[in-house]
Amino acid sequence: MFTILVYTILSCWLPDTLDQPPPPLPREIRGTTVGARVENGDTLLIIELKPVEVVASRQFRNRFAAYRYNRMVQNVKTVYPYARQAGVMFDEYSARLLELESERERQRFVRSAEKEIEEQFGDDLKRLNFSQGLILIKLIDRETSHTSYEILREFRGAFSAVFWQSLGRLFGYNLKTSYDPAGEDAIIEEIVQLIEAGLI
Repeated sequence: MFTILVYTILSCWLPDTLDQPPPPLPREIRGTTVGARVENGDTLLIIELKPVEVVASRQFRNRFAAYRYNRMVQNVKTVYPYARQAGVMFDEYSARLLELESERERQRFVRSAEKEIEEQFGDDLKRLNFSQGLILIKLIDRETSHTSYEILREFRGAFSAVFWQSLGRLFGYNLKTSYDPAGEDAIIEEIVQLIEAGLI
């Protein structure tokens, strides 16, 4: 009897929608699933955050050191996109060469790839200054894990690699130069990481 009375009283106060099924949930529920842990009766969410790099502003001894560093930043920013593209193209061309069976097909492919690279980048690369050329050689090694000499030897053959190495040495370039991010190329590596992080 008491339950009927309570039900009657509550039904007057509550809307008529209690008899209807609840509305369907939206098909797409946005959000992120995270872990949780209960500690001392409290539920703590466990969220893994992306790492954050904190970079201190560089201090220079004098104006000339600041000028040299800013010049290096400008040179690396100029050639880094070409080095990245070289890494992508190296992987693509290496995979394509492995698929080709005959030496004739390989030579034809290498010639067409050379022509494509010349058309796409030839004019831009001719405008690079000496310092930018040296940095590009190092960054190509960084992106491909192969020196420019090794890449030439792999794609064009040993004779062509020796010829271009000899010609490069006449103009002050060494195609066998490797990238040393912990040693002499530490500043270049620092600048590249700042570029990749979008800080410069």
